Amino acid sequence: MITGAVAYPWISCLSFLTPCLIFIMLLLTFCKLSPRTIAISPAHIWMLLIQLAGSLLVYAALHFYNPVVAQGAFICVLVPTATAAAVITGILGGNVAFLTTYLLLCNVGVAIAAPLLLPLIGSQAEAPFIESLLLICRQVGPVLVLPLLTAWLIRYAFPRVNAKLLSIHNLTFYFWTAALTIVTGRTVDFLVRQENPDYKTEAALAVVSLVICIGQFLLGRRIGRRYGDPISCGQGLGQKNTILAIWMAQAYLHPISSIAPAAYILWQNIINSYQLWRKNKRTS
Repeated sequence: MITGAVAYPWISCLSFLTPCLIFIMLLLTFCKLSPRTIAISPAHIWMLLIQLAGSLLVYAALHFYNPVVAQGAFICVLVPTATAAAVITGILGGNVAFLTTYLLLCNVGVAIAAPLLLPLIGSQAEAPFIESLLLICRQVGPVLVLPLLTAWLIRYAFPRVNAKLLSIHNLTFYFWTAALTIVTGRTVDFLVRQENPDYKTEAALAVVSLVICIGQFLLGRRIGRRYGDPISCGQGLGQKNTILAIWMAQAYLHPISSIAPAAYILWQNIINSYQLWRKNKRTS
């Protein structure tokens, strides 16, 4: 994030690479998931409903206060679970298979819902709905759905390639680092180029993302306690694919709204660091 912020004049020029990096991260994640191991539980359904319906509720609640803040809140709730959530879940002692299944489910759910919702509230709201729907489907669908189809094709048609991809799965971290650097650079570039910066709105976006981040982690853990897996549900609902969120906000919403998912990166990593510290303290 520091690198992207400092070198934003050059880094922001690489923003066209973001969808490719997201595709690669999801592909490497889905290569580990076999269709035979998918088992959807009631907890998955509740979490997905909260994610989709909750995004509309927070948007409706904040729209009259500030439409841009409402858009930032909307994207922080709607965006799917982070690919790294499975790693954190495993370290914390949660159910990685449960989390990976939800990762698949919520990505497909968002791939279907985003093209329907973004034209209604985003920068294309004034354009014809069908035109906006088709545009967003062409851009969002391949990023979210194509990695899954490609991963399963490789699994069954090219098992040796699949084995090789599994052996380099740790490269996901480096692709995530590159994507985070680029989206941070693009966000800072936009903020610097503002002619009339609205610091009140930008601060409100950061505060709202903090409240939403804490709320989603707590709500996920509450659902998880009912179904016997608070760690996995908490990470599934709270740890977000902020790279995708920033890209979607910059592409389809007001660009300033991307500050909310950018701040969310900080909040969720503070929460994850605290959870890992507590886990280490208990085990030691």
